[in-house]
Amino acid sequence: MNVLKQPLESVLFDLDGTLVDTAGEFVAIVQAMRGEHDLQPLEEQLIRRVVSNGANALVSLAFDSEVDTPVHEALRDEFLNRYAAQLGQSAQPYPALRELVGDLARAGIPWGVVTNKLRRFAEPLMASLNFLPEANVLVTPCDVRASKPDPEAILQACSRVSARPEGSLYIGDHARDIEAGRRAGCITIAATYGYLTDNDDPKSWGADLIVDSSQELATLIRQAME
Repeated sequence: MNVLKQPLESVLFDLDGTLVDTAGEFVAIVQAMRGEHDLQPLEEQLIRRVVSNGANALVSLAFDSEVDTPVHEALRDEFLNRYAAQLGQSAQPYPALRELVGDLARAGIPWGVVTNKLRRFAEPLMASLNFLPEANVLVTPCDVRASKPDPEAILQACSRVSARPEGSLYIGDHARDIEAGRRAGCITIAATYGYLTDNDDPKSWGADLIVDSSQELATLIRQAME
């Protein structure tokens, strides 16, 4: 049975690695910081595979530093300050998704973003991308008591667009995205085109559907709108 063959009440995306390809900005920062510390560049795909795990993981990868140490904290602060300064300069929506949100709006289906990215980064990033129409809702860790995989953020997003979770779709590229979506009661799609690590097995996440490209994702959702 096609789980999308029902009226969609809302479509919600994870941000990095699902709706928007932001990895290039993180790669550039890691390589620049390593260069300034007389370290050789890392292989780009190695950095991309860590993006979904956040700034701490990227700093640990770049400098083999231990979290919660003074050295790591100083490097993390530098990393985040650099990211804030170049936010959105090279990030782009994945192919077909800019057009998809326009189709959702024309069909009267609200769309939004539920992310573990802090609002001070997520909000200006979304603004720089000029989605038309803009997202109906953006929920970040700043808006909830517990981040994904807790379902609170997704449930809040559904409530804010007056959609039932069971009629809503949540798409993500990490096991915690699918866990959060399932716990919220949403239909879930695992996006394997995102920032997966070598150890990730999307088939084990329990998603209702798996897509290997953003174009495939857009096609599935458009078919559900027909």
